[in-house]
Amino acid sequence: MIKVNENYQKLQASYLFSDIAKRISAFQEAYPDREIIKLGIGDVTRSLPRACIDAFHRAVDEMAQDISFRGYGPEQGYSFLREKIAEHDFKARGADISADEIFISDGAKCDTGNIQEIFASDIRVAIPDPVYPVYVDTNVMAGRTGDFDNGRYKNLVYLESTKENGFVPALPREPADLIYLCFPNNPTGATITKEKLQDWVDFARENKSLILFDAAYEAFMRDDTLPKSIYEVKGACEVAIEFRSFSKTAGFTGTRCAYTVVPKTCMAYDTKGEKHPLHSLWNRRHTTKFNGVSYPVQRAAEAIYSKEGKAQVRELSDYYLKNAALIRQEMTALGFECVGGENSPYIWVDGKTDSWKFFDMLLEKAGVVCTPGAGFGKCGQGYIRISAFNSFENVQKAMSKIKQAISL
Repeated sequence: MIKVNENYQKLQASYLFSDIAKRISAFQEAYPDREIIKLGIGDVTRSLPRACIDAFHRAVDEMAQDISFRGYGPEQGYSFLREKIAEHDFKARGADISADEIFISDGAKCDTGNIQEIFASDIRVAIPDPVYPVYVDTNVMAGRTGDFDNGRYKNLVYLESTKENGFVPALPREPADLIYLCFPNNPTGATITKEKLQDWVDFARENKSLILFDAAYEAFMRDDTLPKSIYEVKGACEVAIEFRSFSKTAGFTGTRCAYTVVPKTCMAYDTKGEKHPLHSLWNRRHTTKFNGVSYPVQRAAEAIYSKEGKAQVRELSDYYLKNAALIRQEMTALGFECVGGENSPYIWVDGKTDSWKFFDMLLEKAGVVCTPGAGFGKCGQGYIRISAFNSFENVQKAMSKIKQAISL
């Protein structure tokens, strides 16, 4: 008799963004003539940088000739891209990361979801609250979380991010083996200082824990005193895996390219307490279950690191940060407390009411889609997340519509 993985039955009704899509669909069906402006999910709206497009075309042309055609590439990624990443994203900021510690993939969402496969099923997992749902749901699927009760899973350690702590959680007071951190944070937009990040690294070293550091939004940071990588912090190479994405950096949401860094000095332990390098474990998982990102896509990603590519990518993130600044300015003027929008494309707004109620009000009265904070965890209740990923014109229009809706 074939049996299901019963851990899937512990998942909450559906994925947050599926719920949002259903509500939007129902609204559009009821009011087909109403305009909807989407400031919900973090999907980019501007085209790929010209440097990436040109590199893409050249690579496709190579694929049209037998002499330059490429079939299966290295699962870990082509060396030309991995070397550029190591040089520009890490060594340039004083982080000692080598090209062979970098694994190219088709998305940070995939990697942050898949990485848990290389760890034991009985480890204690610490999750920020509010949190990117993928971190939680993949551990539910793996059977680490226990049952869901009163808004939380029994076996997870929740790292509360609140107004009181500036949305940067305190170190856990109970044991935690695997710790998820995300900065600039999704969904709150909060950032972490190098000193506070050092505290987390020290905690992990003292407790033989591992930090999974999601830095998907580092390209939006403009404060040079803040760490863009956890490897800028002393000792992090021993206790941290970092995830990066080209989706938001260069508009690759539909192109799919990202990478994960697993330092060779990063260790985990077996039941006897003996060390095992996580690099080799992830390499085995990666090469067994993944056949690599296509050659043209990797050539396009490589172009990000050219002189022209760097300028064009910076212009992209500047554009979205301009949107974010306007959103934060307008929501603050309406009397709402906000976080993010300065070193992040997300603005975390205290809606002063139930998250879903505020979501419905903005959709119905303003035709604007946000993301209800309650969908990110118990600490997200009462908040909404507004995304800066849209055209400046649409953001201006959305803010005008929200202002009218609030004043009614």
